[in-house]
Amino acid sequence: MSGLSDSLLPVAILVYTLAMLGYAVEYAFSSSRGAPSRQLVTVGAGGPPSRTTEAEPRNRAALGGKIALVLTWLGAAAHLGTIVTRGIAAERMPLGNMYEFVVFGCFVAIASWLGIVTRRPNLRHLGLYATLVVVLLLGIAATTLFTPVGPLVPALDSYWLAIHVTAASISSGVFLIGFVPAVLFLIRNKYERLTAGVPEREVYLKFPVSLGAKLPRSEVLERLTFRIHVFAFPIWTFAGISGAIWAEAAWGRYWGWDPKEVWLFISWVVYAGYLHARATPSVRRTTAIWIAIIGWVTMLVNLFGINFMVEGLHSYAGL
Repeated sequence: MSGLSDSLLPVAILVYTLAMLGYAVEYAFSSSRGAPSRQLVTVGAGGPPSRTTEAEPRNRAALGGKIALVLTWLGAAAHLGTIVTRGIAAERMPLGNMYEFVVFGCFVAIASWLGIVTRRPNLRHLGLYATLVVVLLLGIAATTLFTPVGPLVPALDSYWLAIHVTAASISSGVFLIGFVPAVLFLIRNKYERLTAGVPEREVYLKFPVSLGAKLPRSEVLERLTFRIHVFAFPIWTFAGISGAIWAEAAWGRYWGWDPKEVWLFISWVVYAGYLHARATPSVRRTTAIWIAIIGWVTMLVNLFGINFMVEGLHSYAGL
């Protein structure tokens, strides 16, 4: 089972990469979002005019997106197999080290994305960015964070592992997906401000602002970002509370200013600040989005920076 788990992860990464290419095809060859469709009229000899629209290239682009979505489901199946077989091999929840945490969190991210695209098929082309981030993180996990299957360290051998760490991993995966539309909102918002009242061809757009032409409207991306964070924040809060209860049972105190605890609290404060800013009419949406992005940066610091550079009671990365 351990060998099967190790073999399934590269399969998942490969399939996600192929899905990313399919999403890229749809993204590249679809028409600009919100742009009026052009219609070409061709007069045939001896017959009525024949009308050719942009529907045919759009259909080809949509085919790439549909194939990409199928590949995403297949990659998710291999990804889930990676987690399940590793759990069977270890005879425990596969959340005992940094490698397992990242693999599980990325699966939650992909599952969240599939849930979004099932409800909002018109956002399917954004899978290019969702799969890109997941492929990068899984690549880091496979090449840098990999740890062979082994028993838990004594401090983690508790039923709280399935409660606290699962909640932390689920919320991290959902926050990851929330980070994607947050960044895309900034790109689209900049694009809309530069092209407001001016034809796009008359404006010189640098990368990455030029990507904004194919993105949904900024208000759609902003609303999606908010809804994802509203869903993830209570789970992250529960992860902090359950971690404090576990700390009291394991170390005799609820809070000890361990680096992991500190950065969990920092992330919680930043995300709470985002939700508060989003609910305050006087705060610009761009400002609120930047706070959400900073929140994800604090999550990365907690995940990678603390595990690689700081020693503490939560040094269970297994590296």
